[in-house]
Amino acid sequence: MEQAKLPSCYRHPGEETGVRCTRCERAICSRCMVNASVGFQCPECVRGGSGTGHSRTANHPRTIAGGRITAGRPHLVTQVLIGVNLLVFLLGSLNPALIDEMVLIGFAFDPDLGRVVGVADGEWYRLVSSMFLHAEIWHIAGNMLLLWLLGGALEEELGRARFAALYLLSGLSGSAFTYLIAAQNQGSLGASGAVYGLLGATVVLVRRLNRDLRPIMALVVFNLVITFTWDRIAWQAHIGGLIAGVIIAYAMVNGARERRAVLQGAACALVLGLTLVTVVLRTAALS
Repeated sequence: MEQAKLPSCYRHPGEETGVRCTRCERAICSRCMVNASVGFQCPECVRGGSGTGHSRTANHPRTIAGGRITAGRPHLVTQVLIGVNLLVFLLGSLNPALIDEMVLIGFAFDPDLGRVVGVADGEWYRLVSSMFLHAEIWHIAGNMLLLWLLGGALEEELGRARFAALYLLSGLSGSAFTYLIAAQNQGSLGASGAVYGLLGATVVLVRRLNRDLRPIMALVVFNLVITFTWDRIAWQAHIGGLIAGVIIAYAMVNGARERRAVLQGAACALVLGLTLVTVVLRTAALS
């Protein structure tokens, strides 16, 4: 006789479980169950009962990285980042001069502006502004698709603050690596650096959860092939973001719980510190 299949967790459809919330009776996996005075509760019921004596006995639910499990809009940061990228792309399409002011460039003379421009000339903001630039519709379409597919899952597992730090630091690392290696007068659009950071982080997370690595590894290989075979691609941003994403994500999902916050902070500080040192040394060499 065929064995009955267990229900799937309502927040993680791929996770089978025999545990149900004692209040709403929805199926919940080990990552979602919250200890209560009797049995377990789901994150929504814990929040819904906030202020009652029953809910005070429950611990705040946490993700694998220690972030709070958020109800309602779990992918808020991902949606905001997509919105910012789309807005910048629209503004750049309407006003191409805006792209010239935001693009990542080391040190060059701009005949249109009649002056020297670039990070080495004091325009450090270009390291950040270039993280939201795209050249063509296919460029932003591909990046936003990956951001939606990878960002949602990562934000859910890491929490909003940690996911935002992962995205921004990966993008900044990609910009710094481009600034270090690329020609000083070569303009670069560095939005893909942050997305490649999400690729690296997803590999780490999938391995940590003991899931099948083959789909994500195939996606990484596919994108790396494009990186090194397609003309006019800033491969430096891709590699810098990928490495940063792996380092940060490893620290976020590994290590003992009591030392987790310290390890995460140290990894983020290390990546940021190396990025700043890279920028300062490159600027000194170009000045």
